[in-house]
Amino acid sequence: MHPARTRGYFGIGAEGVSKSANMGALLRTGHAFGAAFCFSIGAGWDARAGRQADTADTPAHVPLWRFADLDALRLPAGCVLVGVELLPDAVDLPSFRHPLNAAYVLGPERAGLSAPVLAQCRHVVRIPARFALNLAVAGAIVL
Repeated sequence: MHPARTRGYFGIGAEGVSKSANMGALLRTGHAFGAAFCFSIGAGWDARAGRQADTADTPAHVPLWRFADLDALRLPAGCVLVGVELLPDAVDLPSFRHPLNAAYVLGPERAGLSAPVLAQCRHVVRIPARFALNLAVAGAIVL
């Protein structure tokens, strides 16, 4: 059993994901690790198909916000957007000091986060791996 969280919160989401199973698995992982909310930006995933991977039915337990695009993105006041991307100047995850209130955003596996989303991130972290990981696996490592 996890101890009650007394300070801060985090959310997890993805931009531009079209594979419903990947998004469903990310939602389930976020729920399992205690995410306060989940979100998608401009994603074309099918919620019904995502439920095959999200056997915990995360949207019934955790707020799920689907933003049509970056302009529609609204995070809670004081919440810091943290991008997860394999960029040379990103901070390696093991040495990153996580903000008290953060929303972690991942991009689609083949394209990564868009330049406009990266521009909105206060921090960008990278998982020190040789190549990009599956969306849900990367999300689990970050959380």
